Amino acid sequence: MSAPSPQRTGLAGALAGIRVVEQGTFITGPCAGMMLADLGADVIKVESPDGDPYRSYQGGRYSPHFQAYNRNKRGIALDLKRAADRELFEGLIREADVFIQNFRPGTAERLGSGPQRLRELNPRLVYCAISGFGRNGPYAERPSYDSVAQALSGFLSVVVDARDPQFLGPALADAITGIYAAYGVLGALVQRGRTGEGTLVEVSMLEAMTHFAVEPFAAYFALGTVPRAADRPRLAQAYILRTADARLIVLHLSSLEKFWTGLVAALADPQLALDPRFHTRQARIANYEALRSELMTRFAAKDLSHWSERLRHHDVPHAPINGVDQVVADPQVAHLGLIVPVETAHGGDRAVRPAVRFAGEHARSVHSAPLLDEHGAQIREALRAAAEWPARR
Repeated sequence: MSAPSPQRTGLAGALAGIRVVEQGTFITGPCAGMMLADLGADVIKVESPDGDPYRSYQGGRYSPHFQAYNRNKRGIALDLKRAADRELFEGLIREADVFIQNFRPGTAERLGSGPQRLRELNPRLVYCAISGFGRNGPYAERPSYDSVAQALSGFLSVVVDARDPQFLGPALADAITGIYAAYGVLGALVQRGRTGEGTLVEVSMLEAMTHFAVEPFAAYFALGTVPRAADRPRLAQAYILRTADARLIVLHLSSLEKFWTGLVAALADPQLALDPRFHTRQARIANYEALRSELMTRFAAKDLSHWSERLRHHDVPHAPINGVDQVVADPQVAHLGLIVPVETAHGGDRAVRPAVRFAGEHARSVHSAPLLDEHGAQIREALRAAAEWPARR
């Protein structure tokens, strides 16, 4: 095994020297790989000759959806039914620290990439298996997608208005499961540092989303009542209101009385504070819909800029509901350097950088997701020449 690349400080060096083989498709596996790549791991994405199906999600072979979850990786296409490609794949596994797959249970074994086989090749390997419902059990063979996991886990029940049920936009369950998978891999790598041995890390979409909704479950176990979608905004005193210029603004009054008094001052409406329905936080919770109606009437009288200035002046937690284009142009986003260039861009030339900082530093750019087999020739050549992990160029 060749020596790992020198450890660097900062974000890009946090996982420097960690080698990852990702055999992921769609979102969960690729998201886990991306999370590790964003921290500096060297991730090689192994695809079939037809490529990850997410490549052609909206036509073509390089959809923005694919680009989103596959940045900072190298890519190779292998046909694991061919002996030569299987040998190359196993060569990568022998040198890898981590393997990630998100196949339905049994598929990896049929492809020759199940945990028993790969950990025989490399006992130090951290093997991460992502599934819909777990490796076994009554639902194990069922197909699972983002919406299915959101529904079965109870998550949708606490975010969707039952009177007008609509899905939330982003693929939350897919991405959240990928993040949990990366979290599990990081824990396994720390454990390996103590024991010298790899392990099998498993996470299902059902487990991830149920844990993500841990607060409603805690409320159910403590109080014996089933949480509803309206509970959280009512208890947090959170409101979505429409202004005179048809913009939407969010208020979050929380449990601090100063935010309520600040709102009353911003509205310049002392009569609202005298209404007995709103005297205390508990009264405002009990009369949430009535207060919401009162606020909707008042906010509809002025435009967004007026209310933003008044709420800022009186220190009330608030924000406009921004479109993606407005986020990109937001001054705080610019100050944080949250939008960065994409190096060697094949598609979009900007991206949202990783969210975390190390020692005050954040990523200044990201590398584009690989084209199908983009690094295949380089990886094959390196493996055949030296039978070791191919260095990044």
